[in-house]
Amino acid sequence: MAYVQQVGAQHLRRAAESLQQLSIGKFAVSPEILKRVIPVLVLVFVIVIIAGISLHRYAAHGSTLVASSAKLSLMADVTALKMAERLTAEDAVTAGQRDLSFSLPPGATSDGRIFLVTDAGGYVRAAAPASVDYLDRALLTVLGPDQPLTTLGGSAGVLRLTLTDGSDVLATVRNLGTHSGQVAVLQPVSGALTPWRRDTFVLSTMLTLATMVIVLLGLTFNWQTARAEGAETMLLRTTTRLEKALNRGRCGLWDWDLSRGQVFWSNSMYELLGMQRKSAMLSFGELAELIHPDDADLYEFANAVAEGKHQVIDTEFRLRHADGHWIWLRARAEVTRTEDEAGPHLVGISVDITDQKQMAAQNHEKDLRLLDAIENISEAFVLWDCNNRLVMCNSKYRQFYRLPGSVAQPGAHYEDVVAAATEPVVHTRQDVKDGDEEGSSTFEAQLEDGSWLNISERRTKDGGFVSVGTDITPLKAHESRLMDSERELMKTIADVDASRRILEHQAQQLVEMAEKYQTEKIRAEAANRSKTEFLANMSHELRTPLNAIIGFSEIMQAGLFGKLGSEKYSEYARDILVSGKYLLDVINDILDMSKIEAGRLDLDPQEVDLASLVSDALRVISSKVEDDNLKIHNSIDDPLVCMGDKRALKQVLLNILSNAIKFSKTGGEITVSASQDNGETKMCITDNGIGIAAADLEKIGRPFEQVETQITKSHQGSGLGLAISRSLIELHGGVLDIESTVGSGTKVVFTLPATASAA
Repeated sequence: MAYVQQVGAQHLRRAAESLQQLSIGKFAVSPEILKRVIPVLVLVFVIVIIAGISLHRYAAHGSTLVASSAKLSLMADVTALKMAERLTAEDAVTAGQRDLSFSLPPGATSDGRIFLVTDAGGYVRAAAPASVDYLDRALLTVLGPDQPLTTLGGSAGVLRLTLTDGSDVLATVRNLGTHSGQVAVLQPVSGALTPWRRDTFVLSTMLTLATMVIVLLGLTFNWQTARAEGAETMLLRTTTRLEKALNRGRCGLWDWDLSRGQVFWSNSMYELLGMQRKSAMLSFGELAELIHPDDADLYEFANAVAEGKHQVIDTEFRLRHADGHWIWLRARAEVTRTEDEAGPHLVGISVDITDQKQMAAQNHEKDLRLLDAIENISEAFVLWDCNNRLVMCNSKYRQFYRLPGSVAQPGAHYEDVVAAATEPVVHTRQDVKDGDEEGSSTFEAQLEDGSWLNISERRTKDGGFVSVGTDITPLKAHESRLMDSERELMKTIADVDASRRILEHQAQQLVEMAEKYQTEKIRAEAANRSKTEFLANMSHELRTPLNAIIGFSEIMQAGLFGKLGSEKYSEYARDILVSGKYLLDVINDILDMSKIEAGRLDLDPQEVDLASLVSDALRVISSKVEDDNLKIHNSIDDPLVCMGDKRALKQVLLNILSNAIKFSKTGGEITVSASQDNGETKMCITDNGIGIAAADLEKIGRPFEQVETQITKSHQGSGLGLAISRSLIELHGGVLDIESTVGSGTKVVFTLPATASAA
C-alpha cells in the first residue's frame, strides 16, 4: 500500500524534489549548509562595502582639495594677468569694478569663489560678486594679519585660512604686475568640497542599494528554503486529505500513460467500482474489459489523443461494477506532456453520476406524461422559467400566435419567441382581485386574424410564469354587435344636438366679430396717424437741440476758442460728441422704420455697382475694423451691376457689416462675397463671431428687438438695423436670410431680383 501511495503522488512530489537540493556541476550542496553560509557571506559583503566607502571618502577628500587649490591658483593667475594688461592699455593706476568684470574667466564665481582687487594702499576697490561686504576694507582685515599671502603674493601659493569673520577658506593672492594693487581669490572649503560630497553621496547610495538587494536575496533564499522543507510534509498531508475527499465525493483520480498503455487509479476509484487493487498500475486490456461496449472504443480514443486531436476530454461512459451492474461516470481530463516522460499522459478525474442518470430518466418519463396532458387541453398553454426561457407549450399556443415549430423549442428566450410570433393587441386588462397571488393577471387580447383570447397569467414559485389562453371570440362578437348598436344610436342623438348648438354659436360669433373689427379698425387708423405725427414732431424737436449738442461738442473738442483747461473736459466733450451721434443714428433709424411701416419710403432704382458700393462701406467701417483687430476678406473684384436704390443698399451693407464687427471676437474674420445667376444678385456676409441660438433666430429682424446674452449685453443698439435692412431688401422685391450657429458665427444672405421694384 505504501508503494501505491508513492506512485499516486508522483507528479506532486516532483515539484518538492526540485527544491530539496541545489546541484552545481557534479557537486551537491546541502540546503542546511547554504542556510548557514549565505548570511555570513552577506555580512562579509556589507562590511567590505562599508570599509570601501570609508577609504574612498578619505582619499577623495584630499584629492578634491588639491584639485580645487590648483583651479583657484589658475584662476588667480588668469585674472591678474588680464587686469594688468587692461590697466596698461588704459594707462590706469587703480583697477575698478568694470576692470574686474571684464577680466574674470567664465564660471569664476561659481562654487562660492570670491575675487577682491585692492589699490596701492591695500584697500578693496572691486569685488566679484559685487554683493559681498568687503569693499573699502583693508585686505589684511579680511585675511587676518598672520598670513604671508599679502606679503609674498603668488609665491605663497594657495593656503587654507580662517578669515577674521571665522570662515574656513582656500585663499591665494597675486600682484598686478608693475601696477600697484593685488588680486585676492577666496573659496569656502565647503564650496570646494561640493564635488566630493556629490560623488560620495552617489557612490554611497548605489552601494547601499546593492547591499539592500544582497540582503533581500539572502532573506529570500532563507524563506524559500523554509518553504522547501515543508513541501514534503505538505505533500503527504495533501495526498491523504485528497483521498478522503475523493471517497466522500464518489470521485476518482486517474493518470493514463498512453505510451506505455498503463493507467493509474486512486484508491477512491477502486472503491467506487467495488474492486480490490491488485497492482500499482492497471493495464490497457483490463480497462477495456470494464467499459460498456456501447460507450467508447479505447483503441480509437488512444490513437486520437496520441495524434493531438484531443487536448481536453469531457465525456460520460459506463464501467462495470464488481457485482455486475453498470456505473455511470463523467470524466474530465487534459493531455499533459513533460520532458522527463516518454509520451503524453491523460490526467483527470471521474465522478459517479449514476443517481443523476436515473433521476433524469424518471423526470423524462414524467415530462412526457405532462406534455401529453397539456397538448390535449382546449386552451393555449405556455410555461416560462425564471430566466424567461420557454419550458413547454402546446399546439394551441403555437396556432394562436402562428409560431413555427423551429422557434417554439424548450430553452428558447422569451424575446426570440415574441419576435417570431404574431403579437396580440391588448384590448382590456382585468386587475388582479384582492387575495390573488402577486404578479398574476387576467386580460383579453385580440389576435391579428380577429380572434379573441382570455389570457390568465400566474407566477410560479421558482420565479417563472404560466399562461393559459381561452378562445372567447364568439362572446366578443356578440358583445361587439351590442356595443355598435348603442354607439350608433348615441352618435345620432349627439350629432343633432351638437349641430344645433354649433350653428347658434357661430351666428353669435359672426355678429360680435363684425362689431369688434369695425371698432379696432378705427382705433388702428387713429393710432397710426398719431404715431406718424408724433415721429415727425419728435424728429424736429430732438434734432434741433441734438445738432446744437453735437456742434458745440465738436467746437469744444477742437478748441476753436482756446483750450478747455483740464484733460477731463476734453474727454467729456468727446463722450458728449460720441453719445450725440449715437442718439442721432437711433433717431434716424426710428424715422426710417416709421417711413417703411407707413409705406412712405420711395426707392430710386438705378444701376448700382455692388463692388464699388462694398468698397465704400468697408472704408466707412475701416477704423472700427482696425480697433478690433479684425480681418475682412472681400472677394468682389470685378464690377457687379444690379438694379436698386444706391442709398438703401449702402445702408443695408453698413447695417450688416456693423453687426458682424460688433459681435466678432478680437482677431475674428469677416468674408464678403457676391454672385449673379440669371440676372439675380446674391450677396453673402459671413463672420466667425459669437453666433445666434436657433431659438433666437425668429426674433432677429423684428423692430426694436435684440437677442440678449452674456456677450451682447455689452453692445449698444436700437435693434432696428436688421429690421430696416430686411424691409429695404423686401422693398426691392428681394429676400434676406440669416443662418447662425452659437460659437461658430453668422451668415447673412440677401438676394435682389433682376429688376428692382419702385416703391
